[in-house]
Amino acid sequence: MKITRISIYQVDLPMKEGSYSWSTQSFSAFDSTVIAIETDEGITGYGETCPLGPSYLAAYAEGARAGIAKIAPDLIGEDPTELDCINDCLDLLLKGHPYVKSAIDMACWDILGKSVGKPVYSLLGGKRQDQVKLFKVISRTDPDVMAARVGEYRELGFSQFQMKVGEDPTTDIERFKKVAAAMQPGEVMDADANTGWRQHDAIRVVDAVRSLASEHDIRLYIEQPCLTYEECLVVRQHTDLPMILDECMESLGVLLRGYNDRAMDLINLKINRMGGLTRARQVRDLCISLGIVMTIEDSWGGEIATSAIAHLAQSTPAGFHFQSSAFHDYHTVAIATGGPVVTGGFMHAPDAPGLGVEPVMDVLGEPLFVT
Repeated sequence: MKITRISIYQVDLPMKEGSYSWSTQSFSAFDSTVIAIETDEGITGYGETCPLGPSYLAAYAEGARAGIAKIAPDLIGEDPTELDCINDCLDLLLKGHPYVKSAIDMACWDILGKSVGKPVYSLLGGKRQDQVKLFKVISRTDPDVMAARVGEYRELGFSQFQMKVGEDPTTDIERFKKVAAAMQPGEVMDADANTGWRQHDAIRVVDAVRSLASEHDIRLYIEQPCLTYEECLVVRQHTDLPMILDECMESLGVLLRGYNDRAMDLINLKINRMGGLTRARQVRDLCISLGIVMTIEDSWGGEIATSAIAHLAQSTPAGFHFQSSAFHDYHTVAIATGGPVVTGGFMHAPDAPGLGVEPVMDVLGEPLFVT
């Protein structure tokens, strides 16, 4: 099988709640990139990358499209089902920029699954759990509004909540207290600062909220309190609250360093930060070998990226899977049919071959680039 054409599409993903806010950032919509890879055997695969704005990671939407357009011509004639060879080729054509490569790798997995008539989760190890546990993001806003949303989301079937903090520490402490008071025993609060606190502020916050877990009988986690690995490690050594590392977990090397330093209890594994499903699977499998539990998601995306999340998560043993995101459930538009089915606080990966999704071309519009 050979790649014959690659097309690039741009689509905006508006938020149902009007905005999505974390740390010091807020967006009403996200700029996502969808690609279609066509082959000489009539099979087309689809991938998506959505960097979550220009300053969340060292990535941005226009850069993703420019990078894909730069390397796409050199992929013509390659076999998309030879995934390691494709990734070797991507690394030769472009140094770094994993968020550019992610959509290409994802589309190649879609092609491979379609070519053998199997869903991607079967190719990633099989269906190792029946459903994918979800969390619901409580977007950063007024503390009372955030507390009220706990009950709203619980009625939808959620029991795990990712509370966005990382702004003003004093206000964040108030957010912790009010959201914790609205939670029920056994529920999960993952307080995600998205790198927003300075080290001394993070220490102040974890000291102030330490007792909330026992007071309300909830499971309280602190996620990526500071920008750098070193700052997060200091906070980790200061508190006995479980620590999740996210933004600084960008490679196998950092994962091994964190394991050796005992820097975290869990990691957030994001597909496009690793460069696609191929590299994310490597990290996933190493985490299982090391005994590290994972949140499995992506930076953002619609039905295509969410389907990739669901396939990777559903092929992960339940004991090593903490939670995932159903990003397509946050948007006012659907960019594809056949995406993961969300039932309460869980989602199910599509059983159709490949990723199991079919883009809605009326939504994607005309391609911005075609090889």
